[in-house]
Amino acid sequence: MKIKCIAIDDEPLALQQVAGYIRGLPFLELVGECSGAFEALEILESQQVDLMFLDINMPDLNGLEFVKSLTKKPLLIFTTAYSEYALEGFKVDALDYLLKPFSFAEFSKAASKARTQFELLKNESEKLESNDDYLFIKSEYKLVRINLNDVLYIEGMKEYVRIHLSGQKAVMTLLSMKSLEEKLPNKNFMRVHRSYIVNLKKVTTVERFRIVFNDKVRIPVSENYKEEFQNFLDKNFMGN
Repeated sequence: MKIKCIAIDDEPLALQQVAGYIRGLPFLELVGECSGAFEALEILESQQVDLMFLDINMPDLNGLEFVKSLTKKPLLIFTTAYSEYALEGFKVDALDYLLKPFSFAEFSKAASKARTQFELLKNESEKLESNDDYLFIKSEYKLVRINLNDVLYIEGMKEYVRIHLSGQKAVMTLLSMKSLEEKLPNKNFMRVHRSYIVNLKKVTTVERFRIVFNDKVRIPVSENYKEEFQNFLDKNFMGN
């Protein structure tokens, strides 16, 4: 299965180069060439996109702000002439950061990293069976049923996630946060940090944008997720 890609860059020559590099790799399929974020958004809303090659410094909307605005994010590789954006790029879960001018060999290496992640996510989605009440996951060589109402929060730990349960031992499984997040019902579960997903039904105490569980665990709400979490609080708040 080919990885469906879009290239986004306001510089015509740079866009042409990335598009040509994509066409040069047999496991990639170019489905769109965009000169700006708003043009890219139209493609993202109309068809499946698995991977974005995205410039950061663009006139209509900064690439970082564009990524933060997306509710469902494809895999991401930044392409930019500005090295100072590297740290910010990885904060929005970019797989790689290509500094212009980059060679086809450098591009191919980054694309191969995306291919590995894409295949991992595809395999994980096939492992998961879920509905709004429960899901089955593989843990310690067996399938374990997790009742979603028992979940307090989910903690990302590099290649693994730890599912913390009310009154039960936490369950570890080899999954990514992204694949698990896509399977959970979004009316009850919210990503609040790159390393945490919380069960909104279990949120009882919030202290300065830290969610308190069991009077001792404090989960931070990171800057990228504060607006969505604040909307949840505002919707359910009663007071003066």
